[in-house]
Amino acid sequence: MAYLVSDEKKITTKRIRDMKRSGEKIAVLTSYDYTIASLVEKGGIDMIHVGDSASNVMQGNDTTVPITLDDMIVYGRTVAKACKRALTCIDMPFGTYQGDPYKAQENAIRLIQSTGIDSVKCEGGSEIREALELIIRAGIPICGHLGLTPQSIYQFGTYALRAQGEKEAKKLLDDAQMLEEIGCYAVVLEKIPAELARRVTERIDIPTIGIGAGVHCDGQVLVVQDMLGMNNSFKPKFLRHYANIGDQIVDSVNHYVEDVKNGTFPSEAESYL
Repeated sequence: MAYLVSDEKKITTKRIRDMKRSGEKIAVLTSYDYTIASLVEKGGIDMIHVGDSASNVMQGNDTTVPITLDDMIVYGRTVAKACKRALTCIDMPFGTYQGDPYKAQENAIRLIQSTGIDSVKCEGGSEIREALELIIRAGIPICGHLGLTPQSIYQFGTYALRAQGEKEAKKLLDDAQMLEEIGCYAVVLEKIPAELARRVTERIDIPTIGIGAGVHCDGQVLVVQDMLGMNNSFKPKFLRHYANIGDQIVDSVNHYVEDVKNGTFPSEAESYL
């Protein structure tokens, strides 16, 4: 049975925090364009994330590093037009907030003003604290991101599970508390042990949104193209396919090509007389 949305009221950062307090799980998906975002919102999603994963999904890059602020503005603007109920969040891309904190604030303001998205997401903890504080001081809500942070892939050298050791786990716990203290409204936990995600979720009062972080998080996020089965070559352990749209698209295109080639499309009924 479908999950029916009876409350069409706009979801805000406050409502997201209230969902954690009430024990209601938070459903999050990515979107990068108007059409997909419209369908995702119609499906009852709580939060739509305009991820820098657009670098991989939309641009064909191997990492999220190449995507620019101007690129993100284009994707964010189209998604914002589609979203009336869901809370929207957009990634600040690599290089736009890790350096000068005041430039980070300026970039965040431009991103919000240019797109109409509700909030931004930044990867990292204590090392970017000053930038995060300045962005929040400007009145822009932030969702944090800890664990596997794809913008740091060249530093990590691998997409393997993070925070398995005691030292890195302690830093992640400390960073999660810091994100809450400075005013972030939520934090994404990516590819960390489920038990560590449970400890973080119980320790902080803001929601945790997991991707490859187990069942104990307050919510879950997936890339929409992945969960719809549009990229069957990507099969991490944490991914569940809810459709097989990739094969359906290929089959449909093949059928269309066949009809064009044999002259059965368009038919007389599909022609103007």
